[in-house]
Amino acid sequence: MAEVDFNIGHKSYTLTCQEGEERLLKRAAALLDTEAQAILAQAGRMPEPRLLLLAGLMLADRTTALEDRAAASERELARLKSNPQRVEVPVVPASLAEAMAELAARAEALAQKAEDQLPG
Repeated sequence: MAEVDFNIGHKSYTLTCQEGEERLLKRAAALLDTEAQAILAQAGRMPEPRLLLLAGLMLADRTTALEDRAAASERELARLKSNPQRVEVPVVPASLAEAMAELAARAEALAQKAEDQLPG
């Protein structure tokens, strides 16, 4: 077992965890401490149980909001997968393509004629 030291609010803690889980525990403690520090900045010093309760509730609220956003995104993705929108690519009509080819041929002919009239 590994021991991890961390601070939450105004108190130091030491917890044991499985080997390799130290980083996860430190990250979770840092999230809780961030919320606790925000509470302390607004309300000042308060009893440890109340601070931990409020910080935990704030994290739970944030987690719930993220879960709601993730669920909405998953529903939208499922909707798009089940009913993909039809995408139409404009096609140049054959008559317009022929007219453009004719114009290009005329332009080339005019360019050739102009070149032929150049001295030299």
